[in-house]
Amino acid sequence: MRFGVLLDHQYAKGEPLAPRIGELVEQTQTARDLGFDSVFGIHHYLGSLQTLQPLSLMARLIDHSGTMQIGTGILILPLGHPVHWAEEIASIDQLSGGRFVLGIGSGYRDDEFQSFGLRRSQRTRRMVESLSVMEQLWSGERVTHHGDHFQLEQQVCSVLPVNGTVPVWIGANSPVGIERAARLGHSWLAPGNVKRNWAVGNLQTHKQALTETGHATEGRTYPLHRDLFIADSREQAMAFADTFPKAAYGEYVQYGMDYFETLWDELKEKALFFGTADDVVAKIEDFAAAGFNHFVFRVQWLGCPHETSMAILERFAREVLPRVRADVDVEVTVA
Repeated sequence: MRFGVLLDHQYAKGEPLAPRIGELVEQTQTARDLGFDSVFGIHHYLGSLQTLQPLSLMARLIDHSGTMQIGTGILILPLGHPVHWAEEIASIDQLSGGRFVLGIGSGYRDDEFQSFGLRRSQRTRRMVESLSVMEQLWSGERVTHHGDHFQLEQQVCSVLPVNGTVPVWIGANSPVGIERAARLGHSWLAPGNVKRNWAVGNLQTHKQALTETGHATEGRTYPLHRDLFIADSREQAMAFADTFPKAAYGEYVQYGMDYFETLWDELKEKALFFGTADDVVAKIEDFAAAGFNHFVFRVQWLGCPHETSMAILERFAREVLPRVRADVDVEVTVA
């Protein structure tokens, strides 16, 4: 079982970014020292918040991440060209010594696609074709590709990943997308804002689709995003959920996802890993029993003090990690 951190590197317009970048470095270093296994960034363009681009950020964090995997959770693949993505990701994988994990998704914001001159209705087909071209380029062979969106004639990727490819996690929040990830032979990255029964049920759908399409289910990573907060009581944790986390989810309303506002009370109960240490251990064990084996936690939200995020990591390492992963031996010096 592995545990990672999802950096939420989005900030209010006008806020100086230099101090925030320093906090991201410190958060990565702390996760490394506490025994976490991975660190991931998010991806968006434009919008109401300042969002550092994830590939640039991951490159910045390479020297601070130890042996942790680094990656995207997720990269909006349809918004770029596969030649660009293939070369950039292979370069970061080389710089990190082969530690990059490529989480991808199709995107959802109309303004991003419109600004790139793309049709949102074609985003899934662009994503699938782009990934195919990238994997062909990473073979090291000359690639000729005549597709609906991309054209290559006898081209060779100038930089290849350390191991010939990188792990690919495909984010999806519909059964069709989850089955598609299986058909492509890649892991489904379960989103953090869905209820327990939905996530667990669709993981079984994903595994069944893997089997039906001739892909092994054993020895595979089954990742999951979740928001994390640990308190002395469940009531304290739920009260905190109504502060920065609720405001962060409220940002989705401007993109037509008003259910994050109208169904908030239900979501915070059934989707967030918020509670006492015992509550969080029970949630991890429950999801692990269902098959999830790489938990990627968000511990920062828009406007949340850096000290709060750090305290969540430290408390998780002290009170939860030793109970769910017996091979962990970390010394936590911060109360």
